[in-house]
Amino acid sequence: MRLEARGIWFRAGRVPLVAGADVRVEPGEFVAVVGANGAGKSTLVRLLAGDLRPGEGEVLLGGRPLAEYRAAELALLRSVLPQQSRIEFSFTVRQVVEMGRSPHRGRGQDPAADARAVEAAMRAADVAELAERAYPGLSGGEQSRVCLARVLAQETPVVLLDEPTAALDIRHQHQVLGVVRGLAMQGRAVLAVLHDLNLAAAYATRVVAMHRGAVAADGPPAEVLRAEVLSRIYEHPVEVVRTGTPERLVVLPRHELPPALPTGTG
Repeated sequence: MRLEARGIWFRAGRVPLVAGADVRVEPGEFVAVVGANGAGKSTLVRLLAGDLRPGEGEVLLGGRPLAEYRAAELALLRSVLPQQSRIEFSFTVRQVVEMGRSPHRGRGQDPAADARAVEAAMRAADVAELAERAYPGLSGGEQSRVCLARVLAQETPVVLLDEPTAALDIRHQHQVLGVVRGLAMQGRAVLAVLHDLNLAAAYATRVVAMHRGAVAADGPPAEVLRAEVLSRIYEHPVEVVRTGTPERLVVLPRHELPPALPTGTG
C-alpha cells in the first residue's frame, strides 16, 4: 500500500513547518527522512500519519485521501512510533505491546494469533525478557524498544517511525534498523526519521533530505548523501567517503577545534 503526500503545507501561525512537500513511500521501501533540527521531519510524520491535517495539499493512502478513513480503519493500515511516548500507568511491558493488537480485536481474530504476534514483536525488539517488568521503571532505551514492539505487533502495511534509534546503544541501533529493513523486505511501506546519517546510508533504500520544511533531495542514499547536499542542509561542512567491499558510504562532519586558551604567566 502506497503512502503519498502531494504538495503539503503546514504552518504554525505564519511560519511554514512543512512547505510544499512531495513525499511517497512504496511497498517494499525503507525511506529515511534526514535533516537538521527544525527541518520539519516530525511534522511531516504527523501529517503522513493523519495526526495533523495539511493546510494545503493532500495525503493519500492506497490512492485514497487520508481524511476519508475512519480512525479504526486507519489503525489497521498504518502504525506510528512517535518521537516521545508517555505511558505513566504501571503497565507491564507485555501489556504495552498488547496495545498494538487493539485494532484487531472484535474482528474475529483468533486470540492465539494475537498472542503469537505479541511474542514475535517482543523478540524482534529484544524486550521479551522484560515482559513482566513495569514500563515506567525501564531505561529510556528499553522504553523505546517496547514502543517499537507495540508498533510491530500492530502488523500494518505502512509503518511510520520518528527517531526509532534515538535512545539506543550501538548494538540495538543496528538490531532495530535490521528489523525495520526486514519489514520493507516483507513488502511493507516504511518511513523513519533518522539523525544518524551513517545508519541512513547503511539501511535505507531511499533518503528524503529536508531543509526548512521543504524536500531538498530525494533518491537512493548514494545520490542524496553527498557532501554538497549535506553541507548545505546542515549548514556545516561535511565529507562523504566511499569505503570497504562491498562499498559503503561514511559521512564525516568536519571538526573545528577552538584555539588553545592562553596559559597564565604566574
